[in-house]
Amino acid sequence: MSELKLNSLYQQLILEHYRSPKNRGKLDDATVSIRMRNPTCGDDITLQLRVDDDEVIQDVRFYGEGCSISQASASIMTTLLKERSLDDAIQIAARFTALMHGDEDAAKDRSLRDLRALQGVSKFPVRIKCALLGFDALQEAVRKTRGEPALEA
Repeated sequence: MSELKLNSLYQQLILEHYRSPKNRGKLDDATVSIRMRNPTCGDDITLQLRVDDDEVIQDVRFYGEGCSISQASASIMTTLLKERSLDDAIQIAARFTALMHGDEDAAKDRSLRDLRALQGVSKFPVRIKCALLGFDALQEAVRKTRGEPALEA
């Protein structure tokens, strides 16, 4: 498939997740809720997880406002998290962060599934924070669930 067609497919996928996000809404029985805001552009995401005693994510939701990149990234992320362990979630976040910073191996990593559609964002440094906002919330949610200290802003 040509690079032009692939980019078009990726753009379409991002728009689909922006217009019809998956797992958007509030989770009434969340065990952890984290709000993250990107002060540069105003993107705002609240990520909620319901985690069982075995550290498995049973359900996940997000809500907030923001650009197509932040909202699509959060939507795609949530589709990968259900029934995954917190360790798996952290690995996904680390791998996606590597993708956003131009790691070519991460760009080929099929475990990222639809998140790979966002790899073009890595060419626009001001948009990387948009794509990572939900993942920053995820990492903070894992720390909070485990009783670990929050990262300094």
